[in-house]
Amino acid sequence: MSNGVIGVNIMRALTNYKDLVKVAVEEKVDLIISGAGLPLDLPNLVGNAPIKLIPIVSSQKAAEIITKYWSRKHNKIPDAIIVEGPKAGGHLGFKFDDLINNKIPALENIVKEVVNFGNNSDYFKTPIPIIAAGGIYTGADIAKYLKLGATGVQMATRFVTTKECDATNMFKWAYINASKEDIQIIKSPVGMPGRVIVNPFLKKVMRGDKIDFDCKYKCLETCNPRESPYCIADALIEVQQDDFTRGFIFAGANAYKATKDSCLDESKNFISVETLMQRILDEYTSSIKHNK
Repeated sequence: MSNGVIGVNIMRALTNYKDLVKVAVEEKVDLIISGAGLPLDLPNLVGNAPIKLIPIVSSQKAAEIITKYWSRKHNKIPDAIIVEGPKAGGHLGFKFDDLINNKIPALENIVKEVVNFGNNSDYFKTPIPIIAAGGIYTGADIAKYLKLGATGVQMATRFVTTKECDATNMFKWAYINASKEDIQIIKSPVGMPGRVIVNPFLKKVMRGDKIDFDCKYKCLETCNPRESPYCIADALIEVQQDDFTRGFIFAGANAYKATKDSCLDESKNFISVETLMQRILDEYTSSIKHNK
């Protein structure tokens, strides 16, 4: 369906992780991104297929573990590394207590460490491209991380409120209506902290209420249905179908910056990706000129 690059993001924590990688290989995707655990076996699962492999890490230590293991066991190094910091949305690769007590290094510091590792010519011949992620919202942010040595960035939150995003309008309006205080860290049933927009459903869970469910999916290795207060797969699917009474929304730390003025055009429709990309480019150019 496309002449462009096709990539898939496959979480290591999924119970059918190997099957999904196998399908990706069969379908001849161009790249596989993998996080939510260390994808140590990914090169072995992909074999000789010409697919770029990009792990997601939250520390220099994780980047080093993956790279050294791949090199030693599979004669392979990552084609790029995504460094996801503490301001990202969804599940986060940090300890809950460290996040809420602000004990996590800023993304800038983590990126610097991973860039230094990725440029380690004593260990591998070609530098590993580093992609910064988590809380990157403006063109000025992009300029900052490229200056720190990143090759590129990953942005998600700002693109949710575009016309082309397949989230429902209610989902998008949840971003626009969210205040900074609405965006909080929760303990996810899968054993990781997650950043969300707090709503009445989550407030019930935070009070200690248990939402009855049948485990239909058995989707994550790290989830124990007998101990989980709710099914996170159900919760995310319900919101996708506009039932906010039985689910919630993941969001990055800067989701509150989405406003009517910034996300809607003159006809009160959500702006296009083309429009947003031009804005980001303008912000980037302005930042470069200002900081010369």
